[in-house]
Amino acid sequence: MLMLVKRNCWLYFRNRSGVFTSLLGALISFFLYLIFLKANIKADWARVPNTNTLLDFWLIGGTLTITGLTTSLSALGQLVADREKQVANDLYLTDLGPWGLEFSYLLTATFISFIMQVLVFLVMVSYFCLTDQINFSLSVLPELSLVMLLSAALASLFNLLIVRRFHSLDNLGRFANIVGAASGFLVGTYVPIGSLPQSAQYLMKLTPSTYIASLFRQVMMKEGMATAFVNNEKAADQFEKIMGIRLHWDSLLTRQETYYIVVVVLTLLLGLWILLQARTSRLLKVKVQSRN
Repeated sequence: MLMLVKRNCWLYFRNRSGVFTSLLGALISFFLYLIFLKANIKADWARVPNTNTLLDFWLIGGTLTITGLTTSLSALGQLVADREKQVANDLYLTDLGPWGLEFSYLLTATFISFIMQVLVFLVMVSYFCLTDQINFSLSVLPELSLVMLLSAALASLFNLLIVRRFHSLDNLGRFANIVGAASGFLVGTYVPIGSLPQSAQYLMKLTPSTYIASLFRQVMMKEGMATAFVNNEKAADQFEKIMGIRLHWDSLLTRQETYYIVVVVLTLLLGLWILLQARTSRLLKVKVQSRN
């Protein structure tokens, strides 16, 4: 399995245009923020101290979520490519079998998604440290790494359940373009969730990646929020609600509640994948037996 994961990773990173395309959604959110969004949002919160730092980390959280989603989808394109070229039929005959083969694609997507999030994070933090002199606390790195891992696993599982239905790279490419364009809206990076109508907010709250973006923002913005809204809890809650730092249902979700939701969704997606893969394995077994 390790050799197959290495092979899939090598094929992904060898395709430089594919790597760039998988980062297109994240790049769009970054440049839109620099050119249009930052000035507009900053004007709405002009009275808040350290607005640059808060908004920069807010963007980084959303962009990392987009990165995890789009790069894992691109990595899973190898599964579709192997099916389209009939390579998968040969791989099924190895000791891995259907379970191990598909799990190797899942591991590949999770690994690539995590690595690309780390790289994007380093680039963005370096840029904002130079331009806005933001201060980043190294103490948040362990929890930030955990959220990156959850983001990679959740996005990879979610995308795998969708990619299993594709048998053509052209069709998958069209779908990936839609995901890249829509992801910025769904995680509240192009437009803060509180600025949208209720119907759009409900749609975003039903998107698992929105909770990942919320965790990223809570982890990275914790110290900045404490400084900017000292002794003003009401204003802090309003800022978190509008900017999607904490999601609002009957009340604002705590960080612990957001983690619970992510873990529950991750468990449900894993269970669904196991059920679907069991069905696929039975069908393949029947197909092989009928040929014999």
